Amino acid sequence: MTESREQTVARVTAALTGKSSPVAIHRARKIDARGVQDHYWVVADAQGVIVATGTDEESFESACRSVGIDPADDAAIIDANGRLLTPGYVDIHAHGAWEKSFDDGPDGIDVARAGHAVHGTTRQVLSLITNPVGVIERNVRNVRAKMDERPDILGAHLEGPFLALARKGAHDPECLKDPVPELVDELLEAADGCIRQITIAPELPHGIGAIRQFAAAGVVPAVGHCDADYETAKRGFDAGAGIMTHMFNAMNGLHHRKPGPIPAAVEDPRVTIELINDGFHVQNPMVKLGFGFAPHRIAFVTDAMAATDCPDGAYKLGALDVNVVDGHARLVSNGAIAGSTLLLEVAVQRAVLELGFDAPAAVEAATLTPAHALGLDRPNKVTGAPLGLIAPGYAADLLLTDPATWQVEEVWCAGRKLK
Repeated sequence: MTESREQTVARVTAALTGKSSPVAIHRARKIDARGVQDHYWVVADAQGVIVATGTDEESFESACRSVGIDPADDAAIIDANGRLLTPGYVDIHAHGAWEKSFDDGPDGIDVARAGHAVHGTTRQVLSLITNPVGVIERNVRNVRAKMDERPDILGAHLEGPFLALARKGAHDPECLKDPVPELVDELLEAADGCIRQITIAPELPHGIGAIRQFAAAGVVPAVGHCDADYETAKRGFDAGAGIMTHMFNAMNGLHHRKPGPIPAAVEDPRVTIELINDGFHVQNPMVKLGFGFAPHRIAFVTDAMAATDCPDGAYKLGALDVNVVDGHARLVSNGAIAGSTLLLEVAVQRAVLELGFDAPAAVEAATLTPAHALGLDRPNKVTGAPLGLIAPGYAADLLLTDPATWQVEEVWCAGRKLK
């Protein structure tokens, strides 16, 4: 019997707010940023942390016993039967799915997260769009509360209100602000430590100062939605910005006499560069070119809005009306692109099957690289165990995927079975 979306949301939410369990998977083809290995196994403990990996069966049986799993109990062990075993996908820039946005309160967060989780996105930063400051503060408090309930929510990304009017994209121009110190302090206080990243146009009057202020508070500022030239973008990265928000989109393009912000990000080894690999926001030739700009520093993101994994039709982006045609979202008012309907599962599929990327590199762009952008690829206060690899000590965020289609078939987040 097919599960309804309401049932899926309830089941996924219950799993994520429940306890983790030991996990043992064997006979897999492991693919992560460190490469490919066949006949691979992984064992995780009841705390949702990987305790052992390998390829020989004797060690597998010993590892199973160490976490209380009987290696002779076929029902307790997942036989991958040659399927792909990858880390769970990490999306650091997404707004929603399944007709809900992360701005839509606790229930909206549950629904939208389930929509991404069943497609393999085990951890997500919840991106909040430009709104009146009071609304942003309410929404960020909702994210803070959800972080305390479940492990899959990494925090918030504020995409606004500190954006350039000329590069606002689908954000409400009436709500854009200059990031004066008092306003930065107000947002930080409301967030109570849950802001992971914030997009800022560095050329705003207080843009560079705000980047310093957020960075000093432990937030990773991102340069984006900007009209900045090369020098200003470089100043932003030197001030502490560690991310470029969706490269190519909502910024100056490449020009041989006006380099703009992209080369400033590409040449700086401290910067992780977001890329929307849907063939629409960035067409395939530029995806290929951009992916080669900064090896190991390109993070696939979705910028997914409420229409993700839904039929074409009318939707909302905050208070703005959006029409989705052929899976592409645009504002009704002016035709501006209004986020995507992309899933990280599809971004990885496209990279490997359509664009011919090396599989470990494609997986890295959806796992280790986004985790690294926020310091989550090492032990940290947000997730505890690091994210992004299948290795002892890392979180048991695991996907089993069809090797022919790269469709995600089974999902675990911190040892909790989601699919």
